[in-house]
Amino acid sequence: MLRYTLMRLGIFAGCLMVVWGLVYSGLAPRGLGASNGLWIIMLALLLSAPISFVVLRKQRDRASEQIVQRVDRMKANLEANRSQEDVADDAPRAQGQTS
Repeated sequence: MLRYTLMRLGIFAGCLMVVWGLVYSGLAPRGLGASNGLWIIMLALLLSAPISFVVLRKQRDRASEQIVQRVDRMKANLEANRSQEDVADDAPRAQGQTS
């Protein structure tokens, strides 16, 4: 999961540098007034999202598999704890009824 996040940030940083270079060289339009920095960041986000979607498909699938496995383990642990609590609660009740 960390690897995917770092790769995604790397793609964004690369896009940010490219957009910054294009804006300051005059090939891409500048923002209005003081909004130039925001314009560059928004344009870099807009470019990096589809690139990340295509390039990082395998890493995203691996990360989602890890998350699913973690959730399944947590569900199994929760169910095991519930069954232990049921056994611990039912045992004294069963002894009380037979007396």
